[in-house]
Amino acid sequence: MSQQLIKEKIFLNDGNYINIETGQLAKQADGSVIIRMGNTILFATVVISKEGVKEGVNFIPLTIDYREKYSAIGKIPVGYLKREGRPTEEEIMTMRLIDRVLRPIFPKNLYKDIQIMISLLSYDKNILPDVLAGIAASSALYIYEIPVKEPVSIVRIIRVNNSFVLNPGIEQLKKSNFELIIGGSNSSILMIEGEMKEISELELIKAIKYAHKHIKYQISAQKRLRN
Repeated sequence: MSQQLIKEKIFLNDGNYINIETGQLAKQADGSVIIRMGNTILFATVVISKEGVKEGVNFIPLTIDYREKYSAIGKIPVGYLKREGRPTEEEIMTMRLIDRVLRPIFPKNLYKDIQIMISLLSYDKNILPDVLAGIAASSALYIYEIPVKEPVSIVRIIRVNNSFVLNPGIEQLKKSNFELIIGGSNSSILMIEGEMKEISELELIKAIKYAHKHIKYQISAQKRLRN
């Protein structure tokens, strides 16, 4: 018998929203979610080793794998073998982005193998998938109820015509004079990266506070999904 599909929505400041779904796919994984925003769809799974801690391991063996398949844009890989190649630079950067946000929330003595796999199933050129991959990874991890400190989330924030825009598309990015990717928990900012033209310290702080406010909204949705 199929399980019930469970959904939560995250509403953004421009009227768009993010759907988080779980309950029907990858039931043998410890946690799995589908993230949808527009026509961008990602699928994330979490599997945690059931074996004891390996001898000599004194770090968290966390593996994050993020892949953007050709099928997400309706194409077939080029080349003789017609297979997906090794990770692109963009995919690797997304993996590192997610790792930097997730790693601080694990207990320091959790030395079991953890694998988080995220696949881009469908790509919408107006919605960039990298920050959504971070939400998907955190949601899939959090619903499994392993002893992480708290869920996290990631947002991309830009400024267009003196107004902040969250999770913009490529065309909006071209009009912006700064771009930040910010990851955090309910209580703190864990990671910031980005680029910008000259900006005052006050404007930067305002952007970070605005992003953190929406990070908290996204974390609340993850908590509702788990409940």
